[in-house]
Amino acid sequence: MKNIATIILAAGEGIRMKSSLPKVLHNICGKPMLEYLIDNVNSIGMDKVFAIVGHKAGLVKQQIRGIKCITQSELLGTGDAVTRARSALLKDNKIDNVLILYGDTPLLSQETIKKLIEKHVSSNASATLLTAQLKNPTGYGRVIRSSGNKIVKIVEELDASIYEKIVEEINVGVYCFNKRALFYGLEKIKPDNKKEEYYLTDTIEVLTKSNILVESVSTNDPEEFLGVNTRAELGKAELVMKKRILDKIMDAGVTVIDPNNTYIEQGVDIEKDTVIYPYTFIENNVKIGSNCSIGPFARLRPGTIVGDKVGIGNFVEIVRSSIGRETKIRHQCYIGDTIIGKNVNIGAGTIVANYDGKEKHKTVIEDNAFIGTGTILIAPVKVGRGAITGAGSVVTRNKNVPAGKTVVGIPARIVYKNRRK
Repeated sequence: MKNIATIILAAGEGIRMKSSLPKVLHNICGKPMLEYLIDNVNSIGMDKVFAIVGHKAGLVKQQIRGIKCITQSELLGTGDAVTRARSALLKDNKIDNVLILYGDTPLLSQETIKKLIEKHVSSNASATLLTAQLKNPTGYGRVIRSSGNKIVKIVEELDASIYEKIVEEINVGVYCFNKRALFYGLEKIKPDNKKEEYYLTDTIEVLTKSNILVESVSTNDPEEFLGVNTRAELGKAELVMKKRILDKIMDAGVTVIDPNNTYIEQGVDIEKDTVIYPYTFIENNVKIGSNCSIGPFARLRPGTIVGDKVGIGNFVEIVRSSIGRETKIRHQCYIGDTIIGKNVNIGAGTIVANYDGKEKHKTVIEDNAFIGTGTILIAPVKVGRGAITGAGSVVTRNKNVPAGKTVVGIPARIVYKNRRK
């Protein structure tokens, strides 16, 4: 697929989102919707990716560094947006075909993209589009065919006649074009529609009128072409993606006791035979080993690494920390910016005070330590191997607990046993 470039249309303002954030940067399961499309095309071997940006282009460029961004300074429609990439595509002689995606369709699968491209290449078509059948096609452009079932044109709903509106085959908004045919069509379209914009879809009629072959591929999964234009649609996409993530995790050998009440974001890696209990919230960039017990009511935030056979219980929050093998953190704890070794017991109500109001500081708890109930560790601090903190101790910053020693009190001090004279 090295001879295929991808254009992702991401210039729209998304007025119906009622947001100061560009629509394509809204998160779905912890990841901006635009990144789902980028990751999908990269995963199938397409490394020439262009994003057409417009509204708050600077924010979009910051989020998707490494992708070539082309600015559409004035939002004149999808046809004009694609035209912005003309010079970049035409000067690259290695590019034969162009895949075009909309940045607000994050649920589109790799399998469907590959199916579309394969049909386009095998049929030697000038354009291939993704279509679907809907009993209620309201809101979508209609695919108009001839009596011989050949595609004639795409009509946007706003411009469709009464007879065209009853057509149930819709344009999903995913295309693969021959590069030369694409720009031939774009040169001939006009903004003679109710929006007075240049529609990319109008290129289909230009090609068919010139007897140039246009093909199609259909999808039966309505979730794939759910466009995210409102907060309600964002919520629907979140539910679909959440289910996909949980299904993938369970297929890999993880037990999720109650999927309806468990939230796991993209970018989470969980090894087999781990059990996730209800009302657990696991954010992106978290790794969990095998045979662990997580939750209920636990929250694991980005940068958390959990070793094998670890127990994390109810109302425990962990962020930017690593937890060693067979360690137990069972009840009502906050662990931040901490390295915890193997076989450590963290008592109920333990707090790592990692923030001093200006900076975050590190805490280290070495193997086999025992942290008593209600201990407060004020970072930076280190608890040595096999050391013990008594219940309610406050270990102050830089007052490290030596290996094998026991500390108690506020502030915590080492307990020395009385020696016989």
